[in-house]
Amino acid sequence: MRARPARLLALLAAAFAPLRALADEPALLLPANLGRTDLVWVFGRVLEERYGEHGPGAFRTLRQLAGRNLQGAEVEVSFLGRTARAVSGHDGEFEVALRPAPGETFPPGRHQAAVRVKDVEAAAPVLVVAPGAPYLLVSDFDDTVAVTNVTELRKVATNTFFHTAETLPAVPGMARLYQCFARAGAPVTFVSGSPVQLAPRLARFLEKNEFPAGALHLRNMGWKTVRGGYKEPALARLAARFPDLEFVLVGDSGERDPEIYAAFQRENPGRVLRSYIRKATPTPGPASRFEGLVLFSDPAEVAADAAARGLLAPGCAVAP
Repeated sequence: MRARPARLLALLAAAFAPLRALADEPALLLPANLGRTDLVWVFGRVLEERYGEHGPGAFRTLRQLAGRNLQGAEVEVSFLGRTARAVSGHDGEFEVALRPAPGETFPPGRHQAAVRVKDVEAAAPVLVVAPGAPYLLVSDFDDTVAVTNVTELRKVATNTFFHTAETLPAVPGMARLYQCFARAGAPVTFVSGSPVQLAPRLARFLEKNEFPAGALHLRNMGWKTVRGGYKEPALARLAARFPDLEFVLVGDSGERDPEIYAAFQRENPGRVLRSYIRKATPTPGPASRFEGLVLFSDPAEVAADAAARGLLAPGCAVAP
């Protein structure tokens, strides 16, 4: 049986683990976070040292995937005058929740939290969602906004190890589509099976291709987490943390997005305004697979459908 792409990455990371250099000072891996005006979460991972900054691209990626996590590190997070502390777990991960001062709220918009471990400090992007946001746009990454051919083992390995944020191709029209959603007031978050170790590369790809700034929820990839679902609990967590928000979901036909989004719609009746599935494979499956979802080939189709439903302003330009 052919190995799944995520398991292949875990196997390669373990195989190249002996290539690590001697630990220097710890490093922080800080994907962009999402928060509310009354409560903000800051998530990250502590590594023994900074990996993957030198050498050929494939070697840098392997070093990033094989980076050794630092357990038991004392982490301090400061955000707009509020401070919280945590201790990193067995996989180096930590998360803190911060509330504003009594009687105050955090201002909506893009901010940064200061994260400190020992003498190391780094900035964690935080997007505070405005109370009047119309909905939350939740998007997949692979083959939804970036062309990674995740269902083809050879191609996904090539894209992972030999492409960079600068060379990985974007799906035409998707950045402009997401800009339309952002102009409608929707915050954006990406939920992806890409390993959390590659968060800096994904963030750079999104910035380079002019996607609106958003949060990143990536797979905590390791021997204990490479199997099983990652997107379902991420969606459930978003639904619980943003109980007043409705959702617009965007994914692709290559893996299980149609099934996952359909199940999320059933479990959260009335909260999903629309689910869009990009046709990423020549034979995406029977029509029954997309019941209650919208299958599209061109992002302009999504723009037209969303505008007709009042989710976007009419005439928002998607074509270059």
